[in-house]
Amino acid sequence: MDRRGFLRGACGALALPWLESLAPRGARRAAPKRFVVVYVPNGMHMASWTPAAEGELPQELPPILRPLARWREQLLLLSGLTHDKARANGDGPGDHARAAAAFLTASQPRKTSGRDLRAGISFDQVLAAAIGAATPFASLELSGERGRQSGECDSGYACVYSNNLAWRSPELPLPPETDPRQLFDRLFAGGESAEARAKRAEVAARRTSLLDYLREDARALSPRLGTSDRRKLELYLDAVRELERKIAALAAEDGGVAVSRSGYRPERVDGFEPRSKALAEVLALALAADRTRVATWMIANEGSNRSYPALQVKDGHHEVSHHGGDEAKQSSIERINLFHAGLLAHFLQALEAHEEEGEPLLASCAVLYGSGIADGNSHAHHGLPLLLAGGSALGLRSGRHLRFPGETPAANLFLALAERYGVELESFGDSTGRLGKLG
Repeated sequence: MDRRGFLRGACGALALPWLESLAPRGARRAAPKRFVVVYVPNGMHMASWTPAAEGELPQELPPILRPLARWREQLLLLSGLTHDKARANGDGPGDHARAAAAFLTASQPRKTSGRDLRAGISFDQVLAAAIGAATPFASLELSGERGRQSGECDSGYACVYSNNLAWRSPELPLPPETDPRQLFDRLFAGGESAEARAKRAEVAARRTSLLDYLREDARALSPRLGTSDRRKLELYLDAVRELERKIAALAAEDGGVAVSRSGYRPERVDGFEPRSKALAEVLALALAADRTRVATWMIANEGSNRSYPALQVKDGHHEVSHHGGDEAKQSSIERINLFHAGLLAHFLQALEAHEEEGEPLLASCAVLYGSGIADGNSHAHHGLPLLLAGGSALGLRSGRHLRFPGETPAANLFLALAERYGVELESFGDSTGRLGKLG
């Protein structure tokens, strides 16, 4: 093992989590705080999302939230928040592009299909600048769909607006990674150097695990660890091996991609769920190993028209979101929303599989889940479907449904969260003050 926390062998290297036994004598590390955003497109079937009353969450959650029942006491549902800057405000059509562009920036995106992009610095990047410096990756950006980074996708808006959440500056979006293998290699297996790629190719050709080449280093490390760290390392390496297996299975089944008129290149529909779950597990592992503390994950691009035949939804997601009151289409939307909530549940479970200071990783990680559109049929940007999961170490008092007055800026939530991460902001986007009642 080297000083940077890698196991090394003849055919590669593997990043390791923080192990207290290897820290200098007397050194103590404060448990890091983490922040993840999980975004879903095209709005929500709000009648099946929103609890009937404010206050303690009911024992039986609304239909869309039922995959999250296990975490009921760790959920904080937020009703009434608005992204005014996702509205037209004189710019005409383009609600999907604006919904994604404003979701974390709370800024009105410039209407352009060219390179003169402008939105705002996204909240995740504000946190990344403050808490990400201590990690190899200040932030990670993931998406379940490949998205065009040029051209027009929505009523005169560049595809960039629909297909990115993170903005390092008002003019610089951060394109997401969509391939679990590439993400894993970048984070854990030596990066993208020619030497690292050659070593990984050798491992792949032999159809073995990277861990098979690191046994000697791992065996030498074990006697230096305390009981707790030894168990932590065993669980971590087991998770790495299982994730390698899943990613290899995905690669074996991978097929072609189709280009849609909406401007994205989706993976094979039948591989969407396992690929999404693999992304979630890689992200959870990255957080556990302290490779990053800030991440965004678009489950699908805003305006996505992906179909979900496994859910008996043969029409595209965007198409059925404009249901016009049709009960069959509303049922399709609810099934898609339920499926997406199941992906969030998979991520929360992956976080809980890792511990830090005797607590599940979820305790130190606040996960913001939701959409920049409420009702997809009307493109509403008020009363957004938003929830926070986890984050008890940040002082969030969960297990509740909070209602805020209409037109309360969602940016007020970001101001309140910034304070809990030790970041002092006087304002953010179109904020009017800090959101109360979170703790």
